[in-house]
Amino acid sequence: MDVDTRLLRYFAMVAEEGNLTRAAERLFVSQPALTKQVKQLENLLGVQLFTRSRAGMALTEPGRTLAQQVPHLLKDWDRVLRDTKGSASRAAKVLRVGFLASAANEATPDIIAAFTERRPGWRVEMRQATWSNPSAGLDDGDVDAALLRIPFPGQEKWHVKVLLTEPRWVVLPSAHPLATRDRIDFRDLWNEPFVAAPAETGWWRDYWLAADQREGHEPHIGAVTETPDDWLSAIANGYGIALAPESAARFYARPGVTYRPVAGVSPTQVGVAWAGEDNPVVGDFVQCCLSALDPEGHQA
Repeated sequence: MDVDTRLLRYFAMVAEEGNLTRAAERLFVSQPALTKQVKQLENLLGVQLFTRSRAGMALTEPGRTLAQQVPHLLKDWDRVLRDTKGSASRAAKVLRVGFLASAANEATPDIIAAFTERRPGWRVEMRQATWSNPSAGLDDGDVDAALLRIPFPGQEKWHVKVLLTEPRWVVLPSAHPLATRDRIDFRDLWNEPFVAAPAETGWWRDYWLAADQREGHEPHIGAVTETPDDWLSAIANGYGIALAPESAARFYARPGVTYRPVAGVSPTQVGVAWAGEDNPVVGDFVQCCLSALDPEGHQA
């Protein structure tokens, strides 16, 4: 019998949290999807792993036995994957770097140039990840390091250094009445429809809706998109507004869309993340990142 490691990861998170909602948030999936995966694992194993009640998810005796073993199994498997994929990239002298959206903004070319100067003969392969992959490939062993928005689910597993901090701005249709303001209070946006990522992206969607800074006001979703192009089109066509990093005004400028500063919402950060193993090549890349950008977000 073969069991997908994804099912084991989902099981381990539910066992740790004892609550489907919190586990789904940390796993970046919807609660119904997580429930389905747990049930699938129980059917594959032929045992009941949890007892369900209003109080949460309690492990059964077989569940406790599995919960004791799974973390070690997954840790070993993750190490095997990283070692195998990393060996191939080292043989080809390729450093695989995952990234979300605009990565480290304008500093990215400088980081790559500094790395290739420090490591002659090596090449940096930038791999863009989707919004549903907040670790930008680290969790799957597909990259050696990643430039991404922090915090992100599972961040505690990785070494992470902050590279820059930038405000979150609002993106509006250019015809929107608030687009004429120089600065907009976030409270004035609470009742506006928002263009959001799919619900199954969980944490990412909530973060860019600033769900935790609405004082209990539920976000109103005007449209759901999965790519930056569709996201911009939905905004330009008046289906809603959205929050974005300040740098999006430079990287994703287009007719029909206006970017404005927002008061009352916390800034966002970009960091470099990598595995804990001692890898001098990755260490050089991290140092290039830190040299290009100080923690306050000013280019050195």
